[in-house]
Formats: sequence, structure tokens, C-alpha cells
Amino acid sequence: MRYFRPLIVLFSVFGIHAADNSLQAVWTRMDSAASRFKGMRANIHRLARLEVIKEDTVEDGKIAVRRPNAKDLRMLILINPPNEKKVLIAANKVEIYYPKMNTVQEYELGKTGSLKDQLLSLSFGSTSKELLAGYSVTLGPSETVGGQKTTRLDLTPKDKELLKHYPKIQLWISDENGVTVQQKLNEPAGDYNQATYTNIELANLSEGDVRLDIPKDAVREKPQKQR
Repeated sequence: MRYFRPLIVLFSVFGIHAADNSLQAVWTRMDSAASRFKGMRANIHRLARLEVIKEDTVEDGKIAVRRPNAKDLRMLILINPPNEKKVLIAANKVEIYYPKMNTVQEYELGKTGSLKDQLLSLSFGSTSKELLAGYSVTLGPSETVGGQKTTRLDLTPKDKELLKHYPKIQLWISDENGVTVQQKLNEPAGDYNQATYTNIELANLSEGDVRLDIPKDAVREKPQKQR
């Protein structure tokens, strides 16, 4: 599951300025954003916490997202040095390229109706219906994230396998425009992965904007047994 955490994943400039923080109002803002969402660019800040040793790993970079329709999602994440890597999430596969090793690691996400759909519902441009299909949702408090006023949603996965890994997932939804500006995946032992998005630019990206460019001689690996 760790290869997917930067994502996850995962958001419109049209919104409600006088925020109503009821759950229904959050759904309205999200659905309005989803109806217009085709793609975006943003900065990403990722924090991974290992609670047992009180250690944090921080990564910064950029993300580009293309979602021409509800079932077609492609994300490209470029993480800056010193832990430089390129992550492509597309169709049923995740590919991670490590420039220092000139190696691509490949992971299968499974078919429609499996874990893939649960994770897809967390990503950019998702509707309230998609989210509620995979999660039980409760309304959290109003919080400021990255200078934006947001409302937090607390999610409990309905999928038993996902629930084992992440008993609670949290999303911070902008009160202004319905965009998700932060995601947090909480693990049973207290570890978590948190991704914060800033300088979000809504755009209708091309396939070339979310292509994983790697050398032809890069080595390809499948480091874990696929389900």
C-alpha cells in the first residue's frame, strides 16, 4: 500500500464564498467542483509519520492530474531531490521511476470494483456519491490548511481490506470552492501519510502533460506479488 500514499488521492474555482459547514453544504461544493473538473496542477507537500520511532519523512514536488471522465484518471507526481522520483498513476497500474537507480517499479491496482475504485473515489474530481459508495463519512471541524478555510471530513472505509490498512481517512475540503486541499491516511499503529496541495491551478491537461518520461534503458521491476 505504501506506493500509493502520495496519492492518493486526491478537487474547481467555482464555489460558495459564505461557507455553510453542514455536511450537505460540503457535498454541494464538492459536486459543483467535480462537475467542472477536467484536470489540475499543484504543488504537493507530503509528510509520512512513523509513530514508533517518532520520525517524519517530508517530500515536496508537483502534481499534474488529468480526468476527462469519471472513470479515466491519470496522475503524474514529480518529487524533488534528495529523494527524487516520478510517480504515474494510470488505468490499473502505478509506476514509480527512481532516477538514481534508473529503475521503474510497477504495481497493479486491480480491476474495476476492487481496491482501485475505493482509492479512485478519494481522488480529484470525485463526487459525493462516489465517496459515499466506498466510505462512511462524518463531519469534522472547520480548520485552516495552507491559508485556506476548510471543513474536514472523517472517512471510514467500507472495504474490509482497505479498513485493515487505513481505519480512518481524512479529507480537508475548501470552504470556498469545494477543492480537496489536504488528505491524511491514518494507519492502526499511529503512522500516517498526509498530502497537502497548494497553488492549485485548474486546467484541461493533455495526455502529454501526464506522461511518465523515462530513459529507454530503464530497468523495470515488479517488487511485490500482485493480488
